[in-house]
Amino acid sequence: MKKLILLVTIISFAIIGTSVVVQADAAKGQKLFKKKFRKSCRFSGVRFARYHTQEEWEALYNEGKFPEEAKKICPRLELGKIKPSWWSHIYDFSYEYATDSSHLPSC
Repeated sequence: MKKLILLVTIISFAIIGTSVVVQADAAKGQKLFKKKFRKSCRFSGVRFARYHTQEEWEALYNEGKFPEEAKKICPRLELGKIKPSWWSHIYDFSYEYATDSSHLPSC
């Protein structure tokens, strides 16, 4: 019985830990924008994020067209230098500070 409880506890922590790691973060997306996008885009994150509404950003991301749209907004951006795992954070940043959002980023 003790082994069963121990096993269930370990599995529970593994599931909880995995779900936390997988989630994207708007603050991390903001930092990534500052480090990786800002120089090549030559404009702030406010301008980038406010290019679309939250609904439009969501549709682009769900269709897998988010990197293409980022390249369209920022033609100097080199997509090969952006890690695939970063796109979810950049999306969260864009969604959080979209045109119809009342939030303002600090970049």
